[in-house]
Amino acid sequence: MNIKLSFIRRATEISLRLSSFAVLVTSLCAVAFCSAIVAEEAVVKVTSAVPGLKAVPGLKAVPGYRGANLSAVADAINLPTLWSESTNVRWKTAIPGRGWSSPIVWGDTLWLTTATPDGLQQSLVGVDFESGATICNKLVFTNTSVQPDFDKSNSYASPTPTTDGERLYVHFGAYGTACYDIQSDRSNPQKLWERRDLPCNHFRGAGSSPILFGDALIFHMDGFDMHYAVALNKMTGKTLWKSDRKVDYGSDDGDVMKAFATPLIVTYNDRLQLISPTAKAVLSLNPLDGSEYWRVRYEEHSTAARPVFDGKLIFLNSGFSKGKLLAIDPSGTGDVTSSHVVWEASRGIGSKPSPTVYRDWVFTVEDRGIVTCVAKSDGKIVWQKRVGGDFSASPLVADGRLYCFDEQGNGYVFQADDSETLLNTNVLQEGGKASPIALGRRLVVRTMSQLYCLEHP
Repeated sequence: MNIKLSFIRRATEISLRLSSFAVLVTSLCAVAFCSAIVAEEAVVKVTSAVPGLKAVPGLKAVPGYRGANLSAVADAINLPTLWSESTNVRWKTAIPGRGWSSPIVWGDTLWLTTATPDGLQQSLVGVDFESGATICNKLVFTNTSVQPDFDKSNSYASPTPTTDGERLYVHFGAYGTACYDIQSDRSNPQKLWERRDLPCNHFRGAGSSPILFGDALIFHMDGFDMHYAVALNKMTGKTLWKSDRKVDYGSDDGDVMKAFATPLIVTYNDRLQLISPTAKAVLSLNPLDGSEYWRVRYEEHSTAARPVFDGKLIFLNSGFSKGKLLAIDPSGTGDVTSSHVVWEASRGIGSKPSPTVYRDWVFTVEDRGIVTCVAKSDGKIVWQKRVGGDFSASPLVADGRLYCFDEQGNGYVFQADDSETLLNTNVLQEGGKASPIALGRRLVVRTMSQLYCLEHP
């Protein structure tokens, strides 16, 4: 019986890997085709980071947090570098409530989540991508009470939703996770399933966004009392696997034990890995069953940034109190802290904003307004620029430019290279904590109360 089960499990793993390879080949063919034409809209590029996502020619899509390739390098062209309340604003839409989730796009609809300031109601909002009209405001969960240790700098709708084009998944941490049908009626999507039984005292509120991998919806639950990654069947919501962290936090302080990071799927040397940061360590898990491949330990806690991958190295901001940027070789097994950290950088590294890797550089934004470019080969600083302000949103690269948005309403546009060229500083009426997205010729920015679509006329 054990031999038979082992054979079935191995066959399943090989099948999923072949499926991921087929998706990757399809993606590369699509990329080659797109490079030969000039397109009006961005065409979604499906990489091995999002296996199972359908490649639809001409589809407008930003299917989850940090885009289709999960690294916040967008396929956008001719984006505005100059804007204000009266310049290059295609539309501006008020978003009710309070939420730091980033918008996502599928087809003609932007989706995002929001909540009442007291957290007693949590909702899904749909906005028409062309006009900015609100087409859906769907109440997802009603809560009779909220966790007592919530931090007012967070929101009750901070995790970003994700979609496969047929179903949309919203996640509010321990308050619940739900799946909606968005194919039948985008103005009134129907709930297909929900889970409200996954425990976690988030201590300062939830922040980790869900991701899709094949038939699994995967997310982190890293709080004061519980620390685990979990995979649900995306069709039914049933638990596929649950992996406890087993990390020595060295403290019973909830601020040291909690984390907000979003995982990342990578393939390296034919091995599928779920890169899963938490407080005090980053773990590499098998996304098929949650078993651990390797881990790297660090001193920092409250890890919030999502890692990025350039095909060879994992780049990760380690967290609070003073974050470091780590470059990790993902080929190891076991505790590889002393053997597989290729380099680390500590000057001007953010704790909340995630890094972005582009060409030969890694770009980061420190929470108090220092933009840094480091060489991805050795971690040495190429340039640093202090712009001031407070930053939670992660930077975005598009059309060879680096876009950074602060909480005061300033938007900075740099050349995404080694030149330290600041092209423009732009100002909106208010800032935000959600990360921007770009698609086609449009830049979408969520502020504290508004959703902006910025575009040349």
